[in-house]
Amino acid sequence: MIKAIKGFNDILPDQSAKWLHLEAILADVLGRYGYEHIRLPIVEQTDLFARAIGGATDIVEKEMYSFTDKSEPPTPLALRPEGTAGAVRAVIEHNLLRGDTPKLWYIGPMFRYERPQKGRYRQFHQLGVESFGSALPDADAELIAMTHLMWQELGLKDEMHLQLNSLGELDERHAYREALVAYLTDKQDQLDDDSKRRLTTNPLRILDSKEASTQAVLVDAPKLADFLGAESVAHFEQVQAYLTDLGISFEINPHLVRGLDYYNKTVFEWVTDKLGSQATVCAGGRYDGLIGQLKSIGGRDDKDDKKPVKSEPAVGFAMGLERLLLLMEAVAPIADVPACDVFVVAHPDVYSAGIGYAQNLRYSRADLRIKMASATSLKAQMKKADKSGAALTVIIAQQELDDHTISIKDMQTGEQKTVMQDWLLSKENFSRR
Repeated sequence: MIKAIKGFNDILPDQSAKWLHLEAILADVLGRYGYEHIRLPIVEQTDLFARAIGGATDIVEKEMYSFTDKSEPPTPLALRPEGTAGAVRAVIEHNLLRGDTPKLWYIGPMFRYERPQKGRYRQFHQLGVESFGSALPDADAELIAMTHLMWQELGLKDEMHLQLNSLGELDERHAYREALVAYLTDKQDQLDDDSKRRLTTNPLRILDSKEASTQAVLVDAPKLADFLGAESVAHFEQVQAYLTDLGISFEINPHLVRGLDYYNKTVFEWVTDKLGSQATVCAGGRYDGLIGQLKSIGGRDDKDDKKPVKSEPAVGFAMGLERLLLLMEAVAPIADVPACDVFVVAHPDVYSAGIGYAQNLRYSRADLRIKMASATSLKAQMKKADKSGAALTVIIAQQELDDHTISIKDMQTGEQKTVMQDWLLSKENFSRR
C-alpha cells in the first residue's frame, strides 16, 4: 500500500474547512491594511536560499530539500524552506520597487527536512507578509499591530505574548559577535554540542539555545544592546513607543536573534504557553540589506562595478498555520462547518426536475451548500441525505411536481412538511446554521 511520505500530511475535508475559515480571517485583516496577494513558486534556485538565509544556518546546512534538474548543465534547485527569499527575488525580477513601496502577502507550503512532531512537519504551511520600501520604524510597528488584530479576530489575543529585540546593523553585530566568541571560547566545555559547533559558524544562535547549561553560561555574556549605535537605539525605541501608544504590550528578550542571517534592527516573536515547547507562532523582523544582497547574484546590475549595489529597506513576518490551528483548537476552537445545508432527493422518474431545482437554488442562494445523490432509489438517496449532515432534505416526486411544491424534512427533528417550490428562496424561511 502506498502511503504519504513521513512528515507530509493529507488535510482531509473535515479539517480543510477549518483551514479555509482561518485563511479567510487572515486575508480579511491583510486587506484592511492594504496588503496585496502574490503567488510564488515552490521551487527556486538553491543559491537563492544559501545567499539569503545564510550558508551556516541549520536550514541550509541540514534541512533543505535540494536536487538538480535535467538541464545541461544541471541547475541546483530546492523546495522553498521559507518564503521571504522568493518574495524578494520576485520583487527584484519584476521591478516592483520602481516608484512604489509594495506590501505583499503569500500563503502556502514550505519544506524542511527535520524530525516530524506535533505542529512541525516536513511539509508545513505559512502565511508570509513583506513590506518593502520604508526604513522608518512605523513600518515595523504596523506589521506587529496587524498581527495583534489577527489574534483579536481569531479569539487569541489573551494567549499571545510579544517579544522584541534589536539586532542592530551589520557592523554592530560583527563587533558583538567578536566579543561573544571571545567570551564563550574560554567556556566551550560548558556548552552543549550544538552550541560548540555554532561557535565557529553562527555564534549568535547560541543565545537561542534551549539547553539549561548553555543558558547558565550566557548569564554573564556580553549583551548585544551594549553594542548598538545611536541610530539603531533610536529606531528600536520608536518602535516601542508606537506599540505603547497602540496599547500593545511587549517584553524585551535580549536572546531573541532569529535563525536567519538576513535580519537587522527590529526582530519580534509572538509566543504562547499553550503549546509546550512549540511556543513561537509568528516571527519576523527587518531585513534592509537582503534586496541588495540578492541583486548581486549573477553579476552587477549597473555598469559601474565600483558603485555599491543599491538595497531597499524591508520588514516582514511568517506565521505557521499548523501551529496556529493547534492553538485555536486548544483555546478557541473553530466550530465544525457542515459540508451540506440542504440535500435534494428526487424520484428517479423525475430526477431531471430535481437537478433543475437544485441548480436554481444554487443560483439563488449562494449562502447555502446544496448536495444531491446519484439517480438511485429514493431509499438509497435518503440514506445519503442522513449521512450528509444537512439541516434539511428536499424531496421531489411526481406529486410534488404536479402541485408545484416540495416536501421538506427537518433532519434533526424528523418533521416533514409540504411547501411551495419557492419557499427555500427566502432567507427568512431558512438560513445556514
